[in-house]
Amino acid sequence: MTSIDTTTIEPWVQYLLDRVEIQDVIARYGLGQDLHKDGDNDVLQQWDDVFAPNGAVDYSSTGVPQLDCIGFRELVDFMRGPAGSMSGLLRWQHFQGWSTVTFDGDRATARTPHIHTHKGETDGKGWNLIQTGMFVDELERRPEGWRIVHRTLEILWIDTFPTAGLATVTPNIHV
Repeated sequence: MTSIDTTTIEPWVQYLLDRVEIQDVIARYGLGQDLHKDGDNDVLQQWDDVFAPNGAVDYSSTGVPQLDCIGFRELVDFMRGPAGSMSGLLRWQHFQGWSTVTFDGDRATARTPHIHTHKGETDGKGWNLIQTGMFVDELERRPEGWRIVHRTLEILWIDTFPTAGLATVTPNIHV
């Protein structure tokens, strides 16, 4: 935890405001992914409010070496371009947990657990992919607010499994 002057309330209020703003920045990353599906790839509608203009990411933990320290706009192209890594997915949702945040003046480090779910289909057979891990974000307070200047993706585990066809289910309703 960041040390705070305990003689007045103002530093505590600022600490809480900063925490909430950083949590919102991190949540907007997932919203940027999840609000844009079915050919709508305008992730930057949210991500321009997540990353600093020079923001970079290290997603090399995915096993793709060229994702080591690239600009966040390059990541959008990699994921959402015509043959991007998400182009074969049917649905997805990105859940971010509560971050732990430490402050050093106008800089902060946030560590956020996540679980990302993805649904796809290959040769008419459905599958799901689940990825769990952490985002480690370096943030700066800027005139427009807190922004991520560097994000590292840490993957804890990934699992892929087939989906089963849905059986007809009749709810058991008692009145």
